Amino acid sequence: MTLRFIAKDPNTNGDNCPTVWVDEKTNDFIIQGWKADEATERECLETGTIPDTEAVVRLSARMVAAIREACDAADGAALR
Repeated sequence: MTLRFIAKDPNTNGDNCPTVWVDEKTNDFIIQGWKADEATERECLETGTIPDTEAVVRLSARMVAAIREACDAADGAALR
Protein backbone atom coordinates (compact mmCIF):
# COMPACT_ATOMS: atom_id res chain seq x y z
CA MET A 1 0.00 0.00 0.00
CA THR A 2 1.27 3.46 -0.89
CA LEU A 3 -0.46 6.16 1.07
CA ARG A 4 -0.36 9.74 -0.15
CA PHE A 5 -0.65 12.09 2.82
CA ILE A 6 -3.19 14.82 2.11
CA ALA A 7 -3.59 16.82 5.31
CA LYS A 8 -4.10 16.93 9.06
CA ASP A 9 -6.71 19.05 10.81
CA PRO A 10 -5.44 22.61 10.40
CA ASN A 11 -6.22 23.45 14.03
CA THR A 12 -4.39 20.47 15.50
CA ASN A 13 -1.57 20.49 17.96
CA GLY A 14 0.06 17.80 15.80
CA ASP A 15 -0.82 14.82 18.00
CA ASN A 16 -3.41 12.18 17.17
CA CYS A 17 -5.50 14.44 15.01
CA PRO A 18 -7.89 13.85 12.12
CA THR A 19 -5.87 13.01 9.02
CA VAL A 20 -6.69 12.16 5.39
CA TRP A 21 -4.67 9.99 2.99
CA VAL A 22 -5.33 8.49 -0.46
CA ASP A 23 -4.17 4.96 -1.27
CA GLU A 24 -2.38 5.52 -4.57
CA LYS A 25 -2.94 1.93 -5.72
CA THR A 26 -6.70 1.74 -5.11
CA ASN A 27 -7.68 5.44 -4.87
CA ASP A 28 -9.42 4.63 -1.57
CA PHE A 29 -9.56 7.28 1.12
CA ILE A 30 -7.94 6.49 4.46
CA ILE A 31 -9.47 8.60 7.22
CA GLN A 32 -8.32 9.00 10.80
CA GLY A 33 -10.91 10.70 12.96
CA TRP A 34 -12.35 10.81 16.42
CA LYS A 35 -14.28 7.71 17.45
CA ALA A 36 -17.98 8.45 17.41
CA ASP A 37 -19.69 8.47 20.78
CA GLU A 38 -22.39 5.95 21.68
CA ALA A 39 -25.24 8.34 20.88
CA THR A 40 -23.85 8.94 17.38
CA GLU A 41 -23.35 5.22 16.79
CA ARG A 42 -26.93 4.51 17.93
CA GLU A 43 -28.23 7.06 15.45
CA CYS A 44 -26.10 5.56 12.66
CA LEU A 45 -27.47 2.12 13.52
CA GLU A 46 -30.95 3.38 12.63
CA THR A 47 -29.98 3.03 8.96
CA GLY A 48 -28.02 -0.24 9.14
CA THR A 49 -25.46 -2.31 10.98
CA ILE A 50 -21.85 -1.42 11.66
CA PRO A 51 -19.80 -4.53 10.89
CA ASP A 52 -16.85 -5.42 13.12
CA THR A 53 -14.56 -4.50 10.23
CA GLU A 54 -15.91 -0.93 10.07
CA ALA A 55 -16.03 2.09 12.39
CA VAL A 56 -17.97 5.31 12.64
CA VAL A 57 -15.61 8.27 12.92
CA ARG A 58 -16.20 11.98 13.23
CA LEU A 59 -14.27 14.61 11.30
CA SER A 60 -14.32 18.33 11.88
CA ALA A 61 -15.79 20.50 9.14
CA ARG A 62 -12.30 22.02 9.06
CA MET A 63 -11.32 18.89 7.11
CA VAL A 64 -13.50 19.79 4.08
CA ALA A 65 -10.55 21.18 2.11
CA ALA A 66 -8.51 18.04 2.84
CA ILE A 67 -11.34 15.79 1.71
CA ARG A 68 -11.75 17.83 -1.49
CA GLU A 69 -8.02 17.51 -2.13
CA ALA A 70 -8.26 13.74 -1.55
CA CYS A 71 -11.18 13.58 -4.01
CA ASP A 72 -9.14 15.45 -6.61
CA ALA A 73 -6.12 13.18 -6.04
CA ALA A 74 -8.19 10.01 -6.35
CA ASP A 75 -10.11 11.32 -9.36
CA GLY A 76 -6.93 12.39 -11.13
CA ALA A 77 -5.28 9.03 -10.52
CA ALA A 78 -8.36 7.20 -11.81
CA LEU A 79 -8.10 9.09 -15.09
CA ARG A 80 -4.54 7.87 -15.72
